[in-house]
Amino acid sequence: MSLRIVIAVIALLVTAGASAQIYKWIDEDGVLHYSDQAHPGAEIVVLPDSNRGDFSSRPRQVTGTSRNSETGDQQSGKFSYQSLTFSSPQSEQTLWNIGGTLEISLNLQPALRPDDRVRIYFDGEPQMVDALRFEMTEVWRGEHNLQAEVLDSTGALMIRSEPLRFFVQQTSVNN
Repeated sequence: MSLRIVIAVIALLVTAGASAQIYKWIDEDGVLHYSDQAHPGAEIVVLPDSNRGDFSSRPRQVTGTSRNSETGDQQSGKFSYQSLTFSSPQSEQTLWNIGGTLEISLNLQPALRPDDRVRIYFDGEPQMVDALRFEMTEVWRGEHNLQAEVLDSTGALMIRSEPLRFFVQQTSVNN
């Protein structure tokens, strides 16, 4: 009798997991979110059957839709960036005596399109920047986090970098 109960409970759990819905939405800052809970303005994500999924080792990229029709990719309505990484600073790097000014350099493939914009998150605070290479001021000693995103002309997220952590140290006047 207890074996039947165990089997019934397992069957219910498997059925509940298989029928769970996934929702996605973009918040007021343009950040894409996924959840198993409904959210105002969210849309249901339709997942492919698991036996037909692509389980290759390629990293997943977020793609956007172009509003510009100058090239073949853009005419078909699909454009995507392949990679967005930081070349400076580097992950887990310790920077010494930078005087509060941090030089940031991004690598984006392919190159940034004229209508697309870059948003940087410095310690969680968003800031729009004009180029892939720029300076930030008032970066003081301690642990800091960076992440970058490229947004299309409508503000839709096209690609996001991996988060990066770095450290700033300042020589003490007491030494």
